[in-house]
This record gives sequence, C-alpha cells and structure tokens, in this order.
Amino acid sequence: MAITAPPAARPAPVSPVRPRPERRGGNRVVFWIGLTVASVAFLYPFWWVLTASLKPRSQVFDNLVLPRNWAFANYLKIWDAAPVWTWFVNSVTVALAAAVAVTISSAMVAWAFAYYRFPGRNGWFGLVLATMMLPGAVTMIPVYLIWNSVGLATTQVPLWASNLFGSAFYIFLLRQFFLGLPRDLFEAARIDGVGHWGLFWRIAVPLCKPALIVTFVFELKASWADLLKPLIYLRDVELFTLPRGLKAISDRFGQAGEQQWEIVLAGSVITVLPMVVVFFLAQRHFIHGIATQGRKG
Repeated sequence: MAITAPPAARPAPVSPVRPRPERRGGNRVVFWIGLTVASVAFLYPFWWVLTASLKPRSQVFDNLVLPRNWAFANYLKIWDAAPVWTWFVNSVTVALAAAVAVTISSAMVAWAFAYYRFPGRNGWFGLVLATMMLPGAVTMIPVYLIWNSVGLATTQVPLWASNLFGSAFYIFLLRQFFLGLPRDLFEAARIDGVGHWGLFWRIAVPLCKPALIVTFVFELKASWADLLKPLIYLRDVELFTLPRGLKAISDRFGQAGEQQWEIVLAGSVITVLPMVVVFFLAQRHFIHGIATQGRKG
C-alpha cells in the first residue's frame, strides 16, 4: 500500500500594507504645497506682465503685486498707436492655416507609414526622422530662395504653406497612434469594399481624434508665437502678425529716450492672452489626447 504525502498547506494570503491615514494625509499636504509653489513660480511672470501693463509709466518696474494706480488707458494707447486688430486677424489666419495644413498632411504621411507595407518603409521613415536633426538655420536660406523664386517671399504664404509637406515630429507622433489601432478593423472594411481613402478618412481619422487635437494645438501655439519667419518674410506693416507687430512696437516705444514700456507690455498681454484662452477651452481634449497618446505609445 503506497503512502502518499499529505498535501502541502497553502501559504496564507498576504494582505497589502495600507498606509496609515495620517501618513496619507501628510503626503497629500506635501503634494499640495509643492503644487502651489510650482504654480506660483510658473504664473508669476505672466501676472507681472499683466499688472505692469496696467501701471503708469513711472511705476512699471516697482514689482508690486497690484498696481497702486490703475492705468487702463495703456490698452487704448496701443490700439491708437498700431493696427493691432489687423495684426490679430493676420495671426489667426496664419495660425489656423498652419495648424490645419500640418495636421492633415502629417496624418496622411503617418497613415501611409503605419498601414501600408512597401519596400524600404523603415528606411524612408528613418530618413523622415533624421530631418529633425537639422537645425532650422541650416535650411533658412534655401527655403527663402525657393519662395523668392516663385515671387512669394514678401507674403504670408511662406508662414504656413511649408506645413503642407508635414512635420517629422507630428508624423512620428501620429504614426505611433495609428500603429496602436487594430489592423483587423481595416481588413474587415476592405472586405466590405472600403477604398484606401475611406480607410483613412472614415475609420482612421475618427479613431485618432485625440492625437489630431494634440497636433493641432501644438502647431497652433507654435505658429501663433513664431517671430522668426515673420521677421524674414514680412515687410508690409499691414501683413504683420502679432509677434512681428510686437517687435515693431518694442523697437518704437522701447528705445532710449522714449521707453514707453507700459505700451510694450500691453501689447505682450494682447499677444499672449488668446493662447491662454484657447488652452482653457481645449484643455479637456488636449489632456485626453496626451494621455491617450501615452497609452498608445
């Protein structure tokens, strides 16, 4: 008769160690203190510019948190001194055109690299990524000569038309998102008769909406704040964007002997404030897009 060993006793489950309530409360206090300090550090420069733009000229650099004498007339002066509304419309037009152009073009290129299998795909994609290693100063003169040869060097077209060819960073961003989509979904659509354009426009684009929003907001902000291109291409004051116009205001009112810094700072607030508003309006979609992109990557 065989003797069997008794079954081994299962180890008792180990209950997870939960932090004590007082420890969790202490960590939360430290977290909120650190968050408050960081928020103040990031917000103070903008608050300084905002309050300084509402001070008289003699009090601009007094570093007070609130003005002793409010000078709302500074904003009326800048509207009288420069065509700010025209510059604002130009900035909106250029920024929207640049953001739409780079979002659509980059999405199409990224979709091609993610879905289609063709010889040398990885090599071509590596070549696209390699263009990010080139500083903008390297291609600045050749690109200007190209636009000058077609007679568009003194217009607003170069500020946004280059985005029609996509951006390496956005192509990489969107390609990683497209790679996370189930390929079987597109194969089933092909069986149902959906064409190549339908796969991209009707299936891929709606599924990657969060990544497209991230791309659009990134480029909108970059184009809105761009000063280098307007400095190179724009000569006519009526074609200036807000950053280029702010540079002209700074050159005019920031010179020695005149130094009307309250007007320059008012122009800075007018330039920055629209992007602050856009971020708060698109905050939910923007954060969701960043989080989703992180999971897809």
